[in-house]
Amino acid sequence: MAAELIKTYQIRANQALDQRLPAIDLHPENLHQAMRYAVLGGGKRIRPVLVYLAGHVIGAHPEMLDGPACAVEFIHAYSLIHDDLPAMDNDDFRHSQPTCHKAFGEALAILAGDALQALAFQVLAQDSAMIPDPAIRLRMQGVLAQAAGSRGMAGGQAIDLAAIGRELTLAELENMHIHKTGALIRASVLMGALSQPAVEPTILERLDRYAKCIGLAFQIQDDILDVVGDTTILGKTTGVDRILNKPTYPMLLGLEGAREHAQMLYQEALASLEPLDTKADPLRWIAAYIVERTY
Repeated sequence: MAAELIKTYQIRANQALDQRLPAIDLHPENLHQAMRYAVLGGGKRIRPVLVYLAGHVIGAHPEMLDGPACAVEFIHAYSLIHDDLPAMDNDDFRHSQPTCHKAFGEALAILAGDALQALAFQVLAQDSAMIPDPAIRLRMQGVLAQAAGSRGMAGGQAIDLAAIGRELTLAELENMHIHKTGALIRASVLMGALSQPAVEPTILERLDRYAKCIGLAFQIQDDILDVVGDTTILGKTTGVDRILNKPTYPMLLGLEGAREHAQMLYQEALASLEPLDTKADPLRWIAAYIVERTY
């Protein structure tokens, strides 16, 4: 079953992350403790699972996917550390525990984020189990760098900060989240698919379209949960978007309108997978999970 496969990949991702992070007693111990705290302290592992599932669809071996799965999660973890800082969203809790800067101080949290970003690219360059083709490894590094940089996640965060207190159009809001949230999700799917050198360009295009749709749907559900979610279940403070006066899908479309928009994106994601066989069923299942999740 798809759910069992996804659970298997979540466990695999946690093991791979633990193996690739610096040991907790390796000097400088405090920095490595902060890095491990931020990465291993919880999380749904959606992005690593998408790497594994995209690879599964095109027949890549899981061992070849461990490196890209860890790289994308290191980037995600670094982004959460920095997003939680007082200069950004100023959050005190993440995954039902104090945020990294609350546990280790702001300076060390910033360094932990910086180090995780560097570690992501070290893994893509050096992981011995990954696809050996240097051209494909270089392409993966380019994909992840663009997804994390000014044309991706960091740029989306800058747009988000500049949008506080403003009313955005739907097109402006989607542009922000295509960068802030969607870029890393698209990179996850693409890196998984690139781990099989024989993958057809048309399949890559369909998987990329799928990833673009679920990336936006993921953000819509996050916005909805910030309104209706339970802090004790989510593991982070709810109502932050309203307090900070950030533009969100529920604010623009209303709760029901936001839910309908997420469903439309979900259906588009499924349509992108139509030519693929039952191997793509786990991608269909995780798309449903993304728009239905309660945490």
